Amino acid sequence: MTRLRMNALSAVFVFAFGVLATNSWAGDVKGKVTAQGMRSAEHIAVYLDSIPGKSFPPPAEHVVMDQTHLAFVPPVLVVLQGTTVDFKNQDTVGHNVYWPAISHNRKLAHNMGTWPQGLSKPFTFNDVGDVPLLCNVHTEMSGYIFVVPTPYFSTTDKEGNFTIKNVPPGQYTIKTGSESAKPAAQSVTVGSGSVNVNLTVTK
Repeated sequence: MTRLRMNALSAVFVFAFGVLATNSWAGDVKGKVTAQGMRSAEHIAVYLDSIPGKSFPPPAEHVVMDQTHLAFVPPVLVVLQGTTVDFKNQDTVGHNVYWPAISHNRKLAHNMGTWPQGLSKPFTFNDVGDVPLLCNVHTEMSGYIFVVPTPYFSTTDKEGNFTIKNVPPGQYTIKTGSESAKPAAQSVTVGSGSVNVNLTVTK
């Protein structure tokens, strides 16, 4: 076997070992959000806050926010900072999507305009924060996008349960975001296994 081939095989082995080691050392953050004074603990965003000295490239693939049956689907969408969201319209009527602010900053307000069934419009969210979605045509429509600084996020199910997968070991701040509840935060230490976190949000 030539030296060049041996070096190539060694490089492949080191890379494969690194990938396996990273996956084996990563842990899952599991838990439950209890909602006080609210009808449900469903559709609450849960994410790990910014990590000093680390930034994350946004995904190349776009994320979809649908409009169907006069509703935003999903009602809450969590995306990494820099992600492009495609706003689709599957209804037979036109929709006008806009947000009056991002994290209460009205300078970041934006109106996507109106478009008919079967079309979509993209928007890249470069600013971290909560984005309340509304429709000028249908005032009953509302939704939320939460733009977060790390790729470690989830949303709660009907019982308030969530799982954030493949988190590297370390100390983090876990936060929540919701249309109706005040945000909650607490510290969490992640090792090589699963760690359980219980959070409480209030209206």
